[in-house]
Amino acid sequence: MNIQAAGVGAGRAPLNLKQIFTQYKILALLVAIALIWIFFSWKTDGGFTSARNISNLMRQMSVTGILACGMVFVIIAGEIDLSVGSLLGLLGGMAAVLDVVHGLPLPLSMAIVLGSGLLLGFVNGYLTAYAGIPSFIVGLGGMLAYRGIVLGITDGSTIAPVSPEFEQLGQAYLPPGFGIALGLALFVLAAVLAWRQRLNQARHQLPVLPMWRSLGRVAIVGAVLAGFITTLNSYEGIPLPVLVLLVLLGVFSYIAHQTVFGRRIYAVGSNMEATRLSGINVRAVKLWVFGLMGLMCALAGLINTARLAAGSPSAGMSGELDVIAACFIGGTSMRGGAGTVHGALVGALVMASLDNGMSMLDVDAYWQMIVKGAILTLAVWLDVATRSGRR
Repeated sequence: MNIQAAGVGAGRAPLNLKQIFTQYKILALLVAIALIWIFFSWKTDGGFTSARNISNLMRQMSVTGILACGMVFVIIAGEIDLSVGSLLGLLGGMAAVLDVVHGLPLPLSMAIVLGSGLLLGFVNGYLTAYAGIPSFIVGLGGMLAYRGIVLGITDGSTIAPVSPEFEQLGQAYLPPGFGIALGLALFVLAAVLAWRQRLNQARHQLPVLPMWRSLGRVAIVGAVLAGFITTLNSYEGIPLPVLVLLVLLGVFSYIAHQTVFGRRIYAVGSNMEATRLSGINVRAVKLWVFGLMGLMCALAGLINTARLAAGSPSAGMSGELDVIAACFIGGTSMRGGAGTVHGALVGALVMASLDNGMSMLDVDAYWQMIVKGAILTLAVWLDVATRSGRR
């Protein structure tokens, strides 16, 4: 059996440097995050790793992470969406107008915004999958059009302040006891999934990781969760947007790996023509992928507006670049057909850490753009280098 083709990370055949990098990409990213945090903590005399700043960093990262949950599916399907930043701004501005100007109840405002996001996502998907317009052009057109619409509905001014109930979406914290219970639940879930993976590998006669490595992985997850929960609880608790992001991580990971729809997304991105000939409705898959992306833009827009307590016409500016960079940094292939939700969220944490750290150091805006552009280019180059000759 071709171990690499089977997708098993621990084969018995010797691994070259390229294979090692591919298998341990997430671990390498976690090490990179640790180094970034150590550097910024040193330069800020510990301010970067204070409980308060870590809490702010997690809330900041949650918006990019929510968008990345949808974008990773879009890229896996072999498409791209450049309109997500502008769509976030539009839907966040719409939420502010409904709340501040029209005074609608929060549940109704949320339903309208979420429904609008899903609808506009379907519009992008229809233009791409059924009208035959390349997704790059659809996204570029949407980026301009949605930004123009938000300038129109807000009259180019900030809409504030939103209601206290609305603010809670982006500024509320969970009680410490809930955070501890959540950490324990996630640890148990990680242990169960690791055990199920070993059973499935053995059932299909695939190489099984040594027990010490499986236990080591679970122990690392437990240590990270313990540190994460303890740090956030030492401030005010887990921010509500972070809980939303964790729920989305579970939902989208389940869709990607445990459902027929998820397997079809990977199949479409890997070989669209073969997938079409096998009887799968490729257009419908792409339509729903873009619909989910629009829904994530709506949710991220709501949380961003609540976090700022205002709807700004400039919200989400260049946000699509951070989201796309997060996906590529997290291992999503620019060619489609490969990528994970948890990898994209690790990439989002990298981008948020850089943003937060450079802002604390008062780094000039142009240098921040240069650094993020260089990292995006490096991530794509690594994808090309590690996948060349393997497709």
